[in-house]
Amino acid sequence: MTAAHTSAAARVIAHGDAAIRTGSHSFSAAARLFAPDVREAAVMLYAWCRHCDDVVDGQTLGHGQRGVPADGSAALLAQLRHATRQACTGQHQDDPVFAGLAEVVRRHRIAPVYFEHHLDGFAMDVAGQRYATLDDTLTYCWRVAGVVGVMMSQIMGRSDAPTLDRACDLGMAFQLTNIARDVVEDAAIGRVYLPAEWLAAEGLPSDARLAEPHHRAALARVAQRLVEAAEPYYDSAMSGLPALPLRSAWSIATARCVYRAIGRKVQHRGPAAWDSRARTTGMEKLGWVVAAAAQAVASRTNAPAPRDPRLFQRPA
Repeated sequence: MTAAHTSAAARVIAHGDAAIRTGSHSFSAAARLFAPDVREAAVMLYAWCRHCDDVVDGQTLGHGQRGVPADGSAALLAQLRHATRQACTGQHQDDPVFAGLAEVVRRHRIAPVYFEHHLDGFAMDVAGQRYATLDDTLTYCWRVAGVVGVMMSQIMGRSDAPTLDRACDLGMAFQLTNIARDVVEDAAIGRVYLPAEWLAAEGLPSDARLAEPHHRAALARVAQRLVEAAEPYYDSAMSGLPALPLRSAWSIATARCVYRAIGRKVQHRGPAAWDSRARTTGMEKLGWVVAAAAQAVASRTNAPAPRDPRLFQRPA
């Protein structure tokens, strides 16, 4: 490898590091626990996912969400698809986001269809998709998060179907937690991911009016249902730990603990859940890092429980 190539690779990885530190304190903390080569690929994949989300939502590293007119978002999404397909075929990329993606594909041979699935999730946002049932919401969760779990499993060296299923489950749990945490912020720009039938049962609107303060008590009950719906996915993900290398299991267990704690904060705050963004403190994260270390070690001798057939089944 030439010095120039090494320098370019270092810049791409540094860009991914900066993206994850700014875009997600929770994932950044967990990613530090990976072995160096896994961490490099993980932050490069994160940078691409973060970039796609930012472009479609008109934000910067997950902040300042304002939405983009549908016609503008459609054009931006088409550009993302084109650049992503180029990266997947190994074409040279000047943009560090897509250079990083190309490197991830080169190292781990991730099938391009997974990146297409992820972009399909953003296409649902661009189209103003509405979600009638929990199954509809889960389809969205697969595209924007479950598929990322599948790709992360491959980065960690596991591509067998049972492990991919558990990785998908953790991504699903993360996204259900995200929806509950961000429901007011999302509704304010016209994005409502909660099942319409759940909202109707509480007499709630399924549009931007959902963000109005006088709806908070009823909205808290719906959010609590969503947090509860995430629980079997968090439970299922635990059975994927034995298949992972120890450091990867530690990182994944940490992310699981931290994100699950965020969902529980939303649940426990009730109508006050959206007065400020639910997050975990540095000390809480440290506690979860320690607890996750014990979980990772214990997973070396744990037999995985059978996966609940009622959970969402990812596309083959």
